[in-house]
Amino acid sequence: MRNECMGLINLNKKGDPNIDKLNYSRPIASTPIGGRYRMIDFTLSNMVNSGITNVGIFAKEKYRSLTDHIESGKDWDLSRKKGGLSIFSPENTESQNMYQYRKGDIYNILSNIDYIKKSEEEYILVAPSYMICNIDYSEALKYHKKSNNYITMIYKNIENSKTDFKGNLTLNLNSDNKVINVGSNISAFEGLDIYMETYIMKRTDFIDVVYKLSNNGDYLYLEDFIIEEVKNNKIGAYEYDGYLKCVKSVQTYFEISKDLLNIEIAKELLYSDRKIRTKEKNESPTIYTETADVDNSFIASGCVIEGTVKNSIIFRKVHIEKGVNIDNSVIMQNCIIGEGAQLQNVIFDKNINLTKRKELKGDENYPIVIEKNISI
Repeated sequence: MRNECMGLINLNKKGDPNIDKLNYSRPIASTPIGGRYRMIDFTLSNMVNSGITNVGIFAKEKYRSLTDHIESGKDWDLSRKKGGLSIFSPENTESQNMYQYRKGDIYNILSNIDYIKKSEEEYILVAPSYMICNIDYSEALKYHKKSNNYITMIYKNIENSKTDFKGNLTLNLNSDNKVINVGSNISAFEGLDIYMETYIMKRTDFIDVVYKLSNNGDYLYLEDFIIEEVKNNKIGAYEYDGYLKCVKSVQTYFEISKDLLNIEIAKELLYSDRKIRTKEKNESPTIYTETADVDNSFIASGCVIEGTVKNSIIFRKVHIEKGVNIDNSVIMQNCIIGEGAQLQNVIFDKNINLTKRKELKGDENYPIVIEKNISI
């Protein structure tokens, strides 16, 4: 797949999700997850592990934390003289014209179309940042080339569609895996084919579509065009059969945090041959005192653990003092949990200082979320 396909991570999507207080000052792509990762690490790593070495990220807003995390792309082996990693903001326009004031991903991509035009790869793969999985895109590309599809959409068959992936687009397929029509998961049926908001097409076709749609003004979002193209019987689908979670709410964020404590899911997502890469930070080892009690939890480096932690994810440089009980929670980096505090079903963003003997208890399905940089 190397030199055959470029990657585009689209952060300016229709109905782009927002995880409540966790996304006040950052895009969903740079939301911390799993104790040491950001959500975009999964899509970036999937591309690199599939041989894609030319990746463009089309940002929307509030992307300072994203650029701080990714930097030059060296941690993903994308700091290169040719290809490599590029991040584009909506303000980088090819000319001062009306397009920069139009909303929608078509005009964002058009503003930076020179990047795609100058690339040499034959195909382009477009993916979001919030579909969490460990997928080999090279297999999807092989299928796309063999099938001669105009566009290949990637999907997963979901058995628990009444409870998972509410509102996501669904594909109705024929026996040749051609897309007959596209619907929406209204949670009325089990066993649906969920569209992973990822597709492959020829790079030149992609450029032609962007110019055509921007000139006609019929669509603001590329996926609206793709859905309309289904009727021409030129769009096929490739099935992915691994773990998938669409993180688009506090509830789904909390669910995947618990899923990552399942050893089988963790092995598939994080510890397979296709490693998920992230920004490396050299921290000292975590210190566990005599009073520490940790069970079924992930503890990142640089922490001091003096209390009890169960079924939780603790990010870097967190201090959990004596007498603290933390259960079924997510505590992001640089937090201090004061002596005797009791936490259950909570999500703490970065830099929270919780004073002594405070008690916070959320519901297992509706955790309490505390935004970053505050003291309680």
